[in-house]
Amino acid sequence: MAEGSPCTGHAGDSCASSASTELVLETWDLQCERNGQEHRTAEMGGQQLVVRRGQPFTITLHFSGRGYEEGVDKLAFNVETGPCPIETSGTRSHFAVTDFPEESNWNAVIQQQDGDSLSVSLCSPPSARIGRYHLTLETSTSYQGSSYHLGDFILLFNAWHPEDTVFLRDEDERSEYVLAQQGLIYQGACEYITTTPWNFGQFEDDILSICLKLLDTNPKFLRDQNRDCSRRNDPVYIGRVVSAMVNCNDEDRGVLAGRWDNCYEDGTSPMAWIGSVDILKRWQKFGCQPVKYGQCWVFAAVACTVLRCLGIPSRVVTNYNSAHDTNGNLVIDRYLSETGEEERRSRDMIWNFHCWVESWMARPDLAPGYDGWQALDPTPQEKSEGVFCCGPAPVRAIREGDLQLRYDVPFVFAEVNADVVYWVVRQDGSQKKSTHSSVVGKNISTKSVGRDSREDITHTYKYPEGSEKEREVFAKAEHEKSSLREEDEGLHLRIKLSEGANNGCDFDVFAVITNNTDTERVCRLMLCARTASYSGSVGPQCGMKDLLNVTLEPRAEKCVPLRILYEKYGESLTPDNIIKVVALLTEHQTGDVVVAVRDVYIQNPQIKIRVLGEPMQQRKLVAEISLVNPLGAPLNNCVFVVEGAGLTEGQQIKELEEPVEPQAEAKVRLDLVPRQAGLRKLMVDFESDKLRGVKGYRNVIIAPQPK
Repeated sequence: MAEGSPCTGHAGDSCASSASTELVLETWDLQCERNGQEHRTAEMGGQQLVVRRGQPFTITLHFSGRGYEEGVDKLAFNVETGPCPIETSGTRSHFAVTDFPEESNWNAVIQQQDGDSLSVSLCSPPSARIGRYHLTLETSTSYQGSSYHLGDFILLFNAWHPEDTVFLRDEDERSEYVLAQQGLIYQGACEYITTTPWNFGQFEDDILSICLKLLDTNPKFLRDQNRDCSRRNDPVYIGRVVSAMVNCNDEDRGVLAGRWDNCYEDGTSPMAWIGSVDILKRWQKFGCQPVKYGQCWVFAAVACTVLRCLGIPSRVVTNYNSAHDTNGNLVIDRYLSETGEEERRSRDMIWNFHCWVESWMARPDLAPGYDGWQALDPTPQEKSEGVFCCGPAPVRAIREGDLQLRYDVPFVFAEVNADVVYWVVRQDGSQKKSTHSSVVGKNISTKSVGRDSREDITHTYKYPEGSEKEREVFAKAEHEKSSLREEDEGLHLRIKLSEGANNGCDFDVFAVITNNTDTERVCRLMLCARTASYSGSVGPQCGMKDLLNVTLEPRAEKCVPLRILYEKYGESLTPDNIIKVVALLTEHQTGDVVVAVRDVYIQNPQIKIRVLGEPMQQRKLVAEISLVNPLGAPLNNCVFVVEGAGLTEGQQIKELEEPVEPQAEAKVRLDLVPRQAGLRKLMVDFESDKLRGVKGYRNVIIAPQPK
C-alpha cells in the first residue's frame, strides 16, 4: 500500500512488480480544489477532498513506464466507510471502470487519456451513506495486480441532486440553508422581536471533522457500529442523532449543557455566544466534555451548523409564546394570587420564545404528503424513545393535527397550539377561572432567504386563529379549542406600552380597561411588574399598583398608568431583558376576573461598527466598534467578542482596561484580514458587569483579490 498527502500521492516502489508489462501507478491527484468548486465544498475542504453524493468527481492517475491500455488493463476501485465496512450494509463498494454506469451504484468512467495520464470520473449513488471514505485503486494485467490506497474523501448530502432525499429545488434557498455561514436568530418578545446575529461557520477549519466525530460519539454508533453507519444515508436518522447529541442530558458526551438559572460563573453565559464554531471546537478540544452553557437558541444554532455542514438544508426558527405541555392535554394552566403573583402548581410552562431547527428532507417512511420542512428540537425538554431529542416532525403534520406520525408531532403541536388558562387563587383557596385565554404560537419567525429581514412562517404551522380549518384540526387532535376571540360584551383588559423601554431608563405601562356594557361597573385593579426570564420564570417585583375601587362608565375606556423605575428593575433584570406585567381586574358585583399579561422587552444600547479601508480579500481591514453606556453607573470588566466566518481567525476578544462611565463610550479597534470574498457578517457581543449579551453586526462585502 502506498500513502500520499490528502489530495495528491506518490506510489514509490512498494507496489510495483518487476514485470515491465504491469501497469504501475506513479502519482495521483484527487483534484481537491476543482472538485471542491464543483461540489460547493471548496471553503471547507482545505487539503481534503469533500464531495456531495450523486455528483461525479474527477481524479487523475499518472502511470509509470506506460499508459493505460483498454482491453489489456483492468481498473477497479474500493470505497469503504466506517470501522466495519460491508457491501450488504452499503458501507463498502467494489466497482470496475465501465462505459455504462448505473446511477443507483458507485461507478467509475474514464474521462480522458493523455499519454501516461488518465482522468477518471467517480460517482456515488444519490442514496449513499455520508461520512469519511477510504479510496483504493486496484490495477490488474493478465495475472498480475496491485493495490494503491489513494487517500480519504468525505461524502455529504446533496441538496442539488433531484434524487437525493434532501433535494431542494430553489437555488437561492440552497444558498441560504446549506451554504450561508452566517444568519440571524429572532428573540425578544412577541410584541418586540429582536435580532441576534449568529456565526454558523459550517465551513470553518475543523468543523467538518468535528461533525463527523459527533456522529461517531453517538450511543447508537457505539452500540452497533455497522447498523449506525448503514443508516447514515437517511437524513431522518441523522437529524434524530444530531438532535440528541447537541444536548448532553443522556450523559452521551453531547455538545452542550443547558442552564436557565442565571448562574453561569463556571462556564459561558448562553447570552454571550455569537457562533457555533467556538462551541464545537471547545467540545472537541476538551475530549467531548459538554460545553457550558446553552439555552434554546444556542442548541438550535449548533444543530443548524452540524446539519448544514453535513449537507442537510436547515434553518433556525423562533416560536413566540411557546408552550411546554408536560402532560399532553393541550392546556397550560397558570395560577395567580389575587395580587397578580404567579404560583407554580404545574410543570407546564409558557416560554417567551423558543427556538428549534427546521430541516428539509423527504419522508419516505411516512405516507405521501409529509416531505419538506421537518421540526427538530435539540433543547432537552422531554424524552423521545428514551432519549432527550425531538423530531423530525413534519411541519405539515403539525398544521394538519396528524399527531400519530413520527416523530414527536404532539409535543410540537402543543408548543404552537396549546390553550393558556389563568386561574386566580383566592385567599380561602378557591379558584376562579379568568374570562380570557392568552394565545400560544405567535409570529413564528426565521431569517428571509438572501435578506436580513424576518419571514413569518406561522401559516405553515397552523391555520388562522378561529378559522373553520383550525377547528377541524383541533377536532382531529381530539381537543376542544376554546374560543380565543374576545366577546363584545363585558369587561376587556389589555396592557399597553407608551414608547420604547430603554435599559437604564424609567418607563410607563398602561392597563387599558374597556367597559362594553350599558351599566356602570366597579372593580379592583391590580397591576404587578416583575423581571423575568425568557423561559417564563419570574424574579422580584419592580412595580406595583392596587386600586380597590375603579369605576367604569358604560361603554367607556379607562387608562391606568404604572411607572416602572430603573432603580427597581436594574439589579434584578436578567440577561433576557424581560419585565412581565400582569393585570388583574376583579368585578365586585359578580366576582368575575379578567387577566392580561404582557412581556416588555428592555432595549439594550446599539453597538456601532465602522469599517475603515477598502474591504478586499487578503488585505488588512480595520473595524471600529463602539457602544454608549446608557446606565447611571460605570460599566466594569467590559469585553467585546468579535467573530465572522471568512473575516476573523476564530474569535477575537478585546478587553477594556478602564471602567466605562455613564453616558461614556466604550470603543475598540480591530485588525482583520478577510480570507474569503463575498458578503460576510462581522458579529459582535459586548459583556460587562451590568450590561450583558449586547449584540450587533455589520454586513461587509469583501472584494476578491486581484488576479
